[in-house]
Amino acid sequence: MYKFDREAYDRRMEWYRDARFGMFIHWGLYAIPARGEWVRSIEQIPKEDYMKYFEEFNPVDFDPRKWAKAAKEAGMKYMVLTAKHHDGFCLFDSQYTDFKSTNTKCGRDLVAEYVDAVRAEGLKVGLYFSLLDWFHDDFPHYGDRNHPMRNNPAYKNDDRDFDRYLTYMHNQVREICTNYGKLDVLWFDFSYDTLRGEAWKATELIKMVRKLQPDVIIDNRLEVSGEGYGSLAAGNPTPYHGDFVSPEQMIPPNGIQDVNGNDIAWESCVTMNNHWGYCANDHFFKPAPMLIKKLVECVSKGGNLLLNVGPDARGNIPEESIERLAEIGKWMKKNGESIYGCGKAGIEKPDFGRVTRHGNHLYFHVYENTVGPLPLPGVKKEEIQAIRYVATGAEIPVSTSWVHSDYPTMAFADLGEDPVLPDGVDTVIDVILKK
Repeated sequence: MYKFDREAYDRRMEWYRDARFGMFIHWGLYAIPARGEWVRSIEQIPKEDYMKYFEEFNPVDFDPRKWAKAAKEAGMKYMVLTAKHHDGFCLFDSQYTDFKSTNTKCGRDLVAEYVDAVRAEGLKVGLYFSLLDWFHDDFPHYGDRNHPMRNNPAYKNDDRDFDRYLTYMHNQVREICTNYGKLDVLWFDFSYDTLRGEAWKATELIKMVRKLQPDVIIDNRLEVSGEGYGSLAAGNPTPYHGDFVSPEQMIPPNGIQDVNGNDIAWESCVTMNNHWGYCANDHFFKPAPMLIKKLVECVSKGGNLLLNVGPDARGNIPEESIERLAEIGKWMKKNGESIYGCGKAGIEKPDFGRVTRHGNHLYFHVYENTVGPLPLPGVKKEEIQAIRYVATGAEIPVSTSWVHSDYPTMAFADLGEDPVLPDGVDTVIDVILKK
């Protein structure tokens, strides 16, 4: 009978709850057709036709040190790379397949180079691993909801042995948990239909992972997909429960709570444009100010933001992404203390922005100025020790103006005569409460 160890859980989650901001990297053969990471499934491309990308793969500009530096400059604390996506192509030197980067013109173990580069920048190392594998002959083909050959009766499953596939998949997980040093995050993707939980032999899998990587943090997708919370949230954790919930392409309206109403760890994974993998024609990138505010939103609701980049076929992160990372980083250098180690403030969201909290520090994120002094909902004047601009440390007086005399139970901050905020994206004010 499995017994959830809350103490061990809280210990391994401590850095993750403090970090709040990470980089997701979707990259593989699909960068060459440049129509997104699901291209083989969406276009129902046969294996033989997809192999031309394997023969061509040679990312001459691949330099994970540049990726890691970009992440660090953006204020990110951890990175997660797709070691193997659904197409089955491995960026690592697996002994169980020939469908891997070391057998391409590239001829290198790209995961090995990535983990070294990430550690060199002092960031936490994460690897993504797909439970699906459209390349392996024993993974369900015809009739499967996602397989490229799902509608082709020539690919029936009569001679396929799913147990043989599971042995292969477990062996590969063992490889990435053994050959690349300490892993901080292992990001499985994903469960669907009847393929969930013990269909993956998940108890056996996680027992092995925990033996090899006792402190690794694991997502919840052995049980669910981007939708669904998993057994930890349901109050009956399985041996393969996720350490965090993984909403995709959305931010939960109220954070995420378990069945008892207690806040639980979660991480929104979000793309900068509309695809995870490189898509040459997708130029619909979210502006940096929007991404900064979405990071703040996640933290204010008790969650993390895992922001994706999709490097191109040569191994370069798109310029649009680099520009946004730099702009986010500029803001983070001045205001990072309102993100790292912060969480829900426990007070009502103000009209002008959001609030994050770390101990007795309430960080008011001001997106638009108010007419008159700035109201601080949930804060009384007598509770305040000091108010400071986070970016400069400059003092902000507590307002004594008569204009808010009708609101004696609420404190107001005097931001001065200039109606234009110092930071037009997010001016962060640190309201320090008396201990």
